[in-house]
Amino acid sequence: MATATALLLVIDAMGIPTLEYLIDHFPGNLHFPNLSRLGLGLLMPPRHSCRFYPHGRRICAGRRDQVSASADSVIGHREMMGVVDGRTYNLFPDGFPAGYIAELERRIGRRTMFNRMGGGVEVIKLIAAEHAATGCPGVYASICDPLIQIAMDEAVISVPEQHQIADIALALALETGIPITRAIARSYVCRDGDYTRTPNRHDAVLPLPKGARTLVHILRERGVRTVSVGKPSDLVGVAFDQEIHLAEPNDLDPRLDLRFAHPKRKDNNPYTTQGVLNAIADARSSASQTSGTFIFANWVDGDALYGHTRDVEGALRSLEEIDRVLPLIEGALAPGDILIITADHGMEHRADYGYHHREPVPRLVERIGFNPMLRTNQSRGLTEVGDLIAQMFGCEGEFRQNIVRIPA
Repeated sequence: MATATALLLVIDAMGIPTLEYLIDHFPGNLHFPNLSRLGLGLLMPPRHSCRFYPHGRRICAGRRDQVSASADSVIGHREMMGVVDGRTYNLFPDGFPAGYIAELERRIGRRTMFNRMGGGVEVIKLIAAEHAATGCPGVYASICDPLIQIAMDEAVISVPEQHQIADIALALALETGIPITRAIARSYVCRDGDYTRTPNRHDAVLPLPKGARTLVHILRERGVRTVSVGKPSDLVGVAFDQEIHLAEPNDLDPRLDLRFAHPKRKDNNPYTTQGVLNAIADARSSASQTSGTFIFANWVDGDALYGHTRDVEGALRSLEEIDRVLPLIEGALAPGDILIITADHGMEHRADYGYHHREPVPRLVERIGFNPMLRTNQSRGLTEVGDLIAQMFGCEGEFRQNIVRIPA
């Protein structure tokens, strides 16, 4: 089907062991009728069978083990698109070198503060007052990822300048040999005395190997329209034909009844869902002018909002809301379109923090109105996801030949 749509939805940090842990630690009622219908219950241990409904007839459910060495959103998303990274990366428990910070300040024209390891929301609370008074960005090292984060209030530093600061921070790290995968402009706002991170964040990402051709490159060369909803374009490090970042309540269509799972409406997932529905509508309207559409979206709240904070109930209620909107998404797709749901990594809940975890992730496939009729297990690890999409557009051979393997 030349004008088909392939939709890849990543439920961030929702590996199978992570979901097992969440369910084991939550005694309340849970409802996952649509994920159950797609076969998620088949991937769970017998003790959780009562939490899932019978699966449907036209399903293709499996577990996938990541091949890349590190558990990180960049690594997971890139593996799906055909880049297997054997490298491991270190953390920065003492912050970043003084020489690096001094040069960063010179290049961005602002002093910085904090420069310690910390969790995102906690750091923002610590630096917010001084940041508002001085305009100094708050630099901090991630507790669980090899990256630099720069917290900035959108009312103090404009979003475009924030993005530029992250780009400069990554470029400087690469120049000076500091091994990080990303520099994140951690945008936030203060509303009614509460601090909320916004979707206006920007991830400046470790460049792909020279000459690497990901699935996105291959599809674009074949005339397939590529759309990123949320952060996949930043994480993969490739330009898509369209990049959708929604962040305001007015962006949400009230007729769709998209709900916030967080009591203070800090969720980003409703904006991702709206972006996906917008992208599908655009694909349907432009079908005659393209060779099909590939939409890559990320539901981020299982990681950023509920995973690192170890909020068990919040993570599960967020997953329930994802389950609730799946029929909206399926109904927007056309017969023959493909829907793939997976995760980029898991989340290990330790006593002090939620840490990214390398673990098996679900792979749920639905061909709207048909049996999937796609060959699974043709590629190892998360590259199987890219292989399934490539099969939809007849370029699986080219995709397999161009898989990049970065040695340890």
